[in-house]
Amino acid sequence: MDETEFWELVDSTREAAEGDPEDQADLLVERLTALDPESVLDFARHFEARYNRAYRWDLWGAAWVLLDGCSDDAFDFFRCWLIGQGREVFEGALHDPDALADLLEDFDEEIDGDGEELGYAADEAYEQLTGTVAPDLGIPPPPTEPEGTPLDFEDDRELEARYPRLWERFRG
Repeated sequence: MDETEFWELVDSTREAAEGDPEDQADLLVERLTALDPESVLDFARHFEARYNRAYRWDLWGAAWVLLDGCSDDAFDFFRCWLIGQGREVFEGALHDPDALADLLEDFDEEIDGDGEELGYAADEAYEQLTGTVAPDLGIPPPPTEPEGTPLDFEDDRELEARYPRLWERFRG
């Protein structure tokens, strides 16, 4: 599975789920189980590589503003959700986290921002196909600390200055 096929699967399941991340995860498992186990592992590698790439302080700050607070676990689930939003939103957010204010059409705090189940979709599909746990993906381990410069998430003035569009739209 190449990168284009990865993003096509992400986009088609998001559209079919009408943006609901739990429904998207269910659809992803369903579609992945129609593939061979090696393709499922390829999908998992693409997902994990992007998940690790999004482990950044500036993105965590954007999630903090969007979600009105964001613990370690919530940031993990946010990164899964962000991948689930598709290539344009994902890459746009990595380029400029404040751009999420423009990239997200709708944002419902009740369901958006938490894609925990998306993070398990490939593992679940692999287990259904093979009856075994997915092997090591053979990609570099995740970083131990977020990339970039830490932010003081408790300093509203710093967050507002750093993410003016997100602040205006979601906290203003």
